[in-house]
This record gives sequence, C-alpha cells and structure tokens, in this order.
Amino acid sequence: MLSDRYGLSMSTTSQASRDFYAEGCDCLLRLYPGALAAFEQAIESDPDFALPHAARARVLQLGGDMPGAQAAAARAAELAATQSERENSHAAVFVHLVNGRSAAALDAVRAHVAQWPRDALVASTAANQTGLIGTCGRAGREQEQLDFLAALAPHYEDDWWLDSHYALALSELGHWAEARRRVERSLARQPRNAAAAHSMAHLQYETGEPEASINFLYGWLAEYPRNGAFRGHLSWHLALALLGEQRVEEGFALFEDAFAAEEYPGPKVVKLMDAASYLWRVELAGHARNEALWRRVHEFAHQTFPRPGMAYADWHVALADAVAGDAEAAEARAQELSALAEAGRYPAGPGMAAIARAVAAFERKDYAAAIAALEPVLPERERFSGSRAQLDLLEFTLLKAYLDSGRLEEARRLLTTRRPGPRGVPVAGAETLH
Repeated sequence: MLSDRYGLSMSTTSQASRDFYAEGCDCLLRLYPGALAAFEQAIESDPDFALPHAARARVLQLGGDMPGAQAAAARAAELAATQSERENSHAAVFVHLVNGRSAAALDAVRAHVAQWPRDALVASTAANQTGLIGTCGRAGREQEQLDFLAALAPHYEDDWWLDSHYALALSELGHWAEARRRVERSLARQPRNAAAAHSMAHLQYETGEPEASINFLYGWLAEYPRNGAFRGHLSWHLALALLGEQRVEEGFALFEDAFAAEEYPGPKVVKLMDAASYLWRVELAGHARNEALWRRVHEFAHQTFPRPGMAYADWHVALADAVAGDAEAAEARAQELSALAEAGRYPAGPGMAAIARAVAAFERKDYAAAIAALEPVLPERERFSGSRAQLDLLEFTLLKAYLDSGRLEEARRLLTTRRPGPRGVPVAGAETLH
C-alpha cells in the first residue's frame, strides 16, 4: 500500500496520484505556490482518491472560494466513507472547517491527531495564529497553542514543518532559545519554507533584532515567488522592522508592492489586517496620514467583511472605520459586535465592541474615552486573535492616548509592565518618558 512522506497509508493504487498529492502537501505546508495544481493532478490520476479532494478544499478555502471549498470537501467525505478510518476522519475535519463550524472542526482535529498525530495536513489547521486555536477567542489560547504542538513534537522528531510552527508558539511565550534552535533547524532542513521564515521574523521581533530581521527578510523574500501566499505578510513584517528604524518610505513601497497590492495571493483577512495596522502604526510613530491609502483599505474592508463575526478582521475593520470618520456607521458595527457577544455567538467576547469604540474615540481625539474603553480589555487581548506583534498595536494606541492627554505616569507604568524583548516602542513621544 502506498503511503505519504509521514508514513501514513493511503487508499490509492496510483503512484502518480500519490506523488502529486505528496507534492501538493509539501507546497501547502511550505506556503509555496503549486498546491492546487498538484492536488488537481492527483485527482485526475485517481478521481476516487479522497485525500486530494480534502486538500483541494483547504486550498480553495484559504483562497476565499468557499462554495468551491465546500463542494470539494463534500466530495472528499463521500469518497472517504468507503476508504480507511483515517481518511474518513481526515475528510470530516475539512467538512467542518470549510462550512464555518470552527469549534466542531477543532474538536475533530484533536480527536484525529490523538490517533494519527503525523497527519500534518489536519494538524496544520490548528498550528498557528490564524488557525483553529489561534482564532478560538479563548483566554489562554497562546499556551493552548504551545501545548498542542508540544504534544505533537515527539511524533515528528526533527521535522521541518513541525519545527517551523513550534518555534513560533515558543517565541510568543518567551522561550526564545528553544524557538531559535527549532526555527534554525527548520530552515536548515527546508530553506524554502515560508512558515519558518515567518517564525524567524516573529522571533527577531520578540528579541529586539530589527536589523537582523531586515537583512533576513530582504534576503529570503528575494527568492520567494511573487505569487507565494505569504509574500504579503512577510513583507508586512519587514515593513514593521523598517518602521522601527525610521525607514518608512521602504515600508510604503512594500505596502504598494506586496501586503496591500491589488494582486494579492494570500488570504484576504491577512491583507486587511496588514494594510490597516501598518497605516495606523505609521501614524502612531508620528508620520503623516496617507488619506488615499486609507480610503482603499476602508473600501476593501467593507467589500470583504461587510458584517462582523471574525475577530481577526473585526478590529482591523474598526481601524478603517475610525479613520473614515463615519461615527454612526462605526457605532452601528460596535453594536452588532455587542449583540453577537450577548447572544453567545462571538467567541472573543464583548471586548471587541470596546476596541471598536476605543479606536473611534482615539481618532476623534477623545482620549479619555479611548483610555476608558481600552484599559479594561487590554489584559484579555489574546482573545482577539493575532500574534503579540500584531496585538502590540492596541498597547501602542493606549500609550499614545496617555501621551497625548498628558497622563505621563500612566504611560510610564504601561512601558514598565511591557514584556521584555521587543526593542523600542514606535510611538511618537514615548522617547520623552525615559
């Protein structure tokens, strides 16, 4: 019987289908182009092989084609019902996932990897900050993420895929030496691995190495395809490092060419959060507003996420709404967020409505209202999804509100309680506190 590169048997007798499927999995796990074409070739070689249909569903979901993803997952489940127990369980995960049943999908992932821990494609759905754990809305999800990967680690030895994600989970919680060991090993074993490049960017942010990050990312991105799904997001990381070094024009060039480009190959939610957060952070750092870019981001936000419901998107939509200055529309969306939370339909809880109101108040220079809204929810910010690098935007906004309202002792206290590691605080006026 044929098996994948992790030694798991597969219900196909076609060597070509097996090889195309393995190639597609490799592309998907490395975040490289080519996965969809490989899975479609696997299906062409053996139309009744369930696994490439499930994997195709995942690629279509990540690309925003939800009807296509749902049809592919349904076909995978239909075929897998007559194949092995593992393949049936594997397909069921993706049926839940592409139909928006995140809690059920995560339960299915946990049950599946408990029995087949080396099924990396299933495990990958819960392996990072945008995955099923990262967006679950629970307090403590950073530790939950680390625990999930730690349980998998003994089954993967020194595998480059597991190392790339485990390193990021470690670095988020301050385990920098082990994170560095794993991400360097991952890159040594598979240099063209965007997940590991991403983890290195996070580690260098957390350990305060902007120059090293700039050098690493410029070099790594030079060989990454323009249609690579993570080209935009890695360019955002590069732009953040450049912002900290006052190289803002280079950051804007990356905005136009990569992380807010019209032709954007990655998930739309990542484009939204990178574009909106970069423009906001540029202004916090004291640079002038670019009204035209904000209008583009606002239009994209409402075209792509017209209704709230995804925390990762919602606090970035709130940034665009605040800058647009439509107070009535911003408050209406905040009320929708509150209603979802009250109905138990918003895993991140009621704090998201407070974030929306806080950034709107900040934009109209009502710093007292912004502070009153932000202070109570900042301790639970991990519920709002995102990495520590991304969530720093909320802390920096609160700091700027303190500074611009003359509440300098509170600003100092915020800085003294900030986690160690990241170098510098790119907020105009913060340098006067030392």
